[in-house]
Amino acid sequence: MQNLRTIGWVILTAIVVAFVIMNFGERHEVKFWPGSDGGGLLFEWPVGFIALVFFLLGFAPMWLIHRAHKWSTARRIASLENAARTVAATPVAVTPKTDPAPAPAPAPEPETPLQPDAEPAAESAAEPKADEGKEPGTLL
Repeated sequence: MQNLRTIGWVILTAIVVAFVIMNFGERHEVKFWPGSDGGGLLFEWPVGFIALVFFLLGFAPMWLIHRAHKWSTARRIASLENAARTVAATPVAVTPKTDPAPAPAPAPEPETPLQPDAEPAAESAAEPKADEGKEPGTLL
């Protein structure tokens, strides 16, 4: 891409130089400030010189804008690089490791075991229990 840009500038420069060389001997009047008597501020310059002067007058503002943009971009990049260096150089704050808080004590077990309120679902109400119908104290 840079080669195409360079070729374009070389061609444009060759055209401008050819125009200046071909028209350098001819003189033309250039009015800078019209006067009340019709004369005013008048110069007779060669056409090539006029072309170069007005080319430079048109080129200068764009060149100044380009330089200002390049300068501000360089400042931004330098600012970001300084910020990155500062962050990289700042040590990370290390918090000292402390023992974790002790675990809460387990709840004390009740002294009497809890009795279930209902019978388990596996046992059916239709089946008699083994110890039903026997008197207490008998083995069989």
